[in-house]
Amino acid sequence: MKHIIILGDGMADWAVPSLGNKTLLQYANTPYMDMLARMGRTGMLKTVADGFHPGSEVANMSVMGYDLKKVYEGRGVLEAASIGVDLQPDDMAMRCNIICVEGDMLKNHSAGHITTEEADELIKYLNEKLGTDCIRFYTGVQYRHLLVIKGGDKRLECVPPHDIPLQPFRPNMVKALCPEAQETAELINALILKSQELLANHPVNLKRISEGKDPANSIWPWSPGYRPQMEPLSKKYPSIRKGSVITAVDLIRGIGRYAGLRCIDVEGATGLYTTNYEGKAAAAIEALKTDDFVYLHIEASDEAGHEGDVDLKLKTIEYLDRRAIAPIYEAIKTWDEPVAIAVLPDHPTPCELRTHTAEPVPFLIYYPGIEPDGVQTYDEVACRQGAYGQLEKDEFMNLFMNI
Repeated sequence: MKHIIILGDGMADWAVPSLGNKTLLQYANTPYMDMLARMGRTGMLKTVADGFHPGSEVANMSVMGYDLKKVYEGRGVLEAASIGVDLQPDDMAMRCNIICVEGDMLKNHSAGHITTEEADELIKYLNEKLGTDCIRFYTGVQYRHLLVIKGGDKRLECVPPHDIPLQPFRPNMVKALCPEAQETAELINALILKSQELLANHPVNLKRISEGKDPANSIWPWSPGYRPQMEPLSKKYPSIRKGSVITAVDLIRGIGRYAGLRCIDVEGATGLYTTNYEGKAAAAIEALKTDDFVYLHIEASDEAGHEGDVDLKLKTIEYLDRRAIAPIYEAIKTWDEPVAIAVLPDHPTPCELRTHTAEPVPFLIYYPGIEPDGVQTYDEVACRQGAYGQLEKDEFMNLFMNI
């Protein structure tokens, strides 16, 4: 039995009054997700362990069965792994967003979805101006980048920028959680303010402003940590002799690398609703021909949720169903070696709230020969009646990989 997890990042949501008080999964036209739920079994999964922020890194590591209390070191270290930065024992890595500020307000967490090419020019400029033997900036993807501080103290309170859209940024700057971390906090806050001075009139931003786009005029470092000690999935689950991850997001690629999965790049994979769904599906099908396990991550619904765009999020959910799940199912349903399919989000990203929440998410599992549980649709309400009930910690992955 081969296994594929198809994860729609942030796909779960709250009931929306304009949709007749249905959630987006209830309202969207998702014939393949509903069919798999009807033919398979369903349940709910608590992906955010108590005491953890509902970030995508937390939720995706939880989906893969990792004990967060043992291995969690923040987003920065995962993105370091993704872009090939080999962290040393005294390196503290942080996710470093390029954001848009307007006056004292954090306008958005993505600098208006800046391109990687534009961001690369800005990150290199910041590294030239602010980098030292102890401070280094590294280019990631789009607005997601990396800051490494040698000797930094991770005991910091950092607010994710996607949690505070249209709010004043200064009250949300980095705070030390102990006296020993005060120097690190002050250093990071100084870097934020200095970046605003440096980026204000950079040619990339002047061009963006002239085109009516948001400028990428500040950095926002957050989620500090040190190199994690993650056991490869092949040791946790012997049936995974060879596995792969497909994603457009650095932090998921980083999780995959630490998990011992090969990372498959897909041309045109953007992390937005414009992503190459068909290319990702084709890559997953091809990977399943040689691999035992594939983790297909699609970011688009999460980005639409952060934008608070109900119509766009509906479109991303329907695209996932029609352009990714459908071709994968149709390709593998007649294979001699059966494939177990799981579909789920990592966490909700309600359009109303525009950030992540920690509520349990619906999941479905289907494989040839499974006994259906009577649930007819895939959504947050129907899956509460599923045969698997509510799972947590490594229960989902243990269940799925033992099929």
